[in-house]
Amino acid sequence: MVIIADCGSTKCDWLLLHGGRDQQLENTVGFSPFFHTTEEIKTILVEQLMPKLNPALVTEVYFYGTGVHDEHRSEIVGAALRSVFPDAVVEVEHDLLAAARSVCGHNAGIACILGTGSNSCYYDGKQILDNVPSLGWLLGDEGSGTHLGKALLRAWFYRELPADLNATFNKAFPEGQDAIKDRVYDKGANAYLATFTRFLGDNVQHPFVQNLISDSLGEFLDRQACKYSGHQHVPIHFVGSIAYHFQDILVRCLEERKLKLGTVVRKPIYSLADFHRHKTDH
Repeated sequence: MVIIADCGSTKCDWLLLHGGRDQQLENTVGFSPFFHTTEEIKTILVEQLMPKLNPALVTEVYFYGTGVHDEHRSEIVGAALRSVFPDAVVEVEHDLLAAARSVCGHNAGIACILGTGSNSCYYDGKQILDNVPSLGWLLGDEGSGTHLGKALLRAWFYRELPADLNATFNKAFPEGQDAIKDRVYDKGANAYLATFTRFLGDNVQHPFVQNLISDSLGEFLDRQACKYSGHQHVPIHFVGSIAYHFQDILVRCLEERKLKLGTVVRKPIYSLADFHRHKTDH
């Protein structure tokens, strides 16, 4: 069995390839080596993934995850995976490479992640050549679920929401300001902030929401995608729930900047499976 994993801050997809073409998709909570130790990751795997498979049958694990920025962070995850899959060859890579491989294939392009967090890179068809730094949810993550959640909450706290939207928000979140503010400053606030994008999605036809999303996505394009040399001449691809669900607004933002839209996919996992099958076949 070969396992391909695509791990974000809130959820991890595990695609189990049983020889041939049979495949099975499983999920666990997401994790990051910035916020979780090897033991904490191992606990997640043992409790949420192990009951769904026979670890003795696993021969290869290709893990792509958020926060895997260097060898130290990679080893935090790798050690957990090797402990539960002792007979498997384990490879741990950044989720940005997963995005590039899944949407660019073997062609040059700009690959962007717009999910709970955000990131981007210039990919030449084989490797990542350039990466505008992703500053994480405290300093950056423009266009992400976390960034959108913060923008919505700021507007709500500062009494900037139109009256009708404010009433809808208060009804959706009756716990009130103190409870929400306390929760924001708890551990894992980035994932919590991103949950407010559901409210934006439910009210996406409201002009205020349209403008809020457009501003956030536009900021991402200006600070990330447009910084790459030749950005107006190659397709710009997107992976993630924010890009997928707010695709209409994203397209308008690209058109305003005369940028070329590539592929938009919610999950890269199936394209990654094709990539690894192709690599194995050759």
